[in-house]
Amino acid sequence: MTAVALAATGCGGGSDSAGASGAVLSSSWTDPQNPLEPANTNEVQGGKVLSMIFRGLKQYDPRTGEAKNMLAERIETSDSRRYTVTLKDGWTFSDGEKVTAKSFVDAWNYGASLRNNQKNAYFFSYIEGYDKVHPARGEQSAETMSGLRTVDDRTFTVTLSQKFSGFPDTLGYNAFVPLPRAFYDDRAGWLAKPVGNGPYTVESYTKGSEMRLTKWGDYPGPDAARNDGVTLKVYTDNNTAYTDLMAGNLDLVDDVPAQQLKNVRGDLGDRYLNTPAGIIQTLAFPYYDKNWNKAGSVKVRQGLSRAIDRRQITETIFQKTRTPATDWTSPVLGAEGGYKAGLCGAWCEYDAAAAKKLIKEGGGLPGGQVKITYNADTGSHKLWVDAVCNSINNALGNDRACVGNPIGTFADFRSKSTTQKLSGPFRAGWQMDYPLTQNFLQPLYYTNASSNDGKWSSPEFDRLVDRANAETDPARSVRMFQQAEEVVRDQMAAIPLWYQNGSAGWSQRLSNVTLNPFSVPVYDQIKVG
Repeated sequence: MTAVALAATGCGGGSDSAGASGAVLSSSWTDPQNPLEPANTNEVQGGKVLSMIFRGLKQYDPRTGEAKNMLAERIETSDSRRYTVTLKDGWTFSDGEKVTAKSFVDAWNYGASLRNNQKNAYFFSYIEGYDKVHPARGEQSAETMSGLRTVDDRTFTVTLSQKFSGFPDTLGYNAFVPLPRAFYDDRAGWLAKPVGNGPYTVESYTKGSEMRLTKWGDYPGPDAARNDGVTLKVYTDNNTAYTDLMAGNLDLVDDVPAQQLKNVRGDLGDRYLNTPAGIIQTLAFPYYDKNWNKAGSVKVRQGLSRAIDRRQITETIFQKTRTPATDWTSPVLGAEGGYKAGLCGAWCEYDAAAAKKLIKEGGGLPGGQVKITYNADTGSHKLWVDAVCNSINNALGNDRACVGNPIGTFADFRSKSTTQKLSGPFRAGWQMDYPLTQNFLQPLYYTNASSNDGKWSSPEFDRLVDRANAETDPARSVRMFQQAEEVVRDQMAAIPLWYQNGSAGWSQRLSNVTLNPFSVPVYDQIKVG
């Protein structure tokens, strides 16, 4: 998913204090970039809410990340291209409408349509007929994808344009959830107060202040909420959120600020959690800018990578809650899942002399300086960007070779990065949408993919990814993806910085607090009181 806004916000006004809200817990949050359309949300803060108010065909196990059937009774295929989906009976939306096969088929067709301009449309691109509803050029020539067909209320078929053995495991991602008729009948009204089929319903949302979610008492799933609701409070500084937690005005902070990591154990004791997560932080580049898409620029990027002392930064700033990255995926996948420690090789090892030599051979820094753009609504980003720039400056012997370029809010930063309005490297945190190697590579680096904000493109990478997706043997598929990852490495499409752990701190009111492999609190299992 997913650009990561790794910390959030300040606000306050409007909600009850933590101690006065009964079995409702309060948690830190950031306003999402866009209204909460499932196919138009590809960042973490909006994704948190969608995962509370929706359930899809699959649900990722909160401990292991394994994709398990939720609304799907079974998903069958004989050739990894034609799938038959059978739904469980008894599921409804919170407004009482029955969830049917049509609820999925209509939602997927809506998400794929070029006219609807959904950021996650790309996730439907493997379905046959996608090229007609979302052509690369020109207007769409069909209303629906030919690869989707409703058989009856509980059955629909999906025909892909090519084999994709991992397709069922992607179906726990929020883009694939069903939508009720209310979404189409009154979209503006639905966006103001979304109706889903998950453990919670949206009670109210005041942008810049808070979103209140209430337990849905008639939720039919096995993971019903164990609390009465969650109030997501908007903060513009996660240090303020931490201060509110310590003062008893907030129950849960789901990203402990870097400035507090030295003190958090003493402050919270066993009410602090630090656990591996499927998140990697990288520096992306604007390949739509000729300065980063010309002969020699590969060596410049390699040189910048070698100028970054990852180990020192992760140990001193992040107190070892980050681990220096040596590939472009995540250790949470494991070796069988596609993680390959050391795949980056020497390009991710600090060497000042090598860095200086590579950048000189590549023609020098564009304009003599790099500006790393990041969102400034969390102090943690400024800390590490400054540290990265200090490392680069020290390696190159030039205290102005690298500077930070802050943009006020996460939403503003995403607006510029997703519309190709940046001229230098920029922060690109990635939180996995689903636990597959494919998810760390294809959405970010495939030509014109949904989160390929820098517009990097490699026909060789695309070809290898297509072959890996079509491979039915998991081990061979993983090896093919690693070959594609080597193309990313050889061209240094993005600079991997570090893998991130999930962290959380909570008040004495809460128990049973855990983070899933995506680093998101398992809100529905938290107990209050």
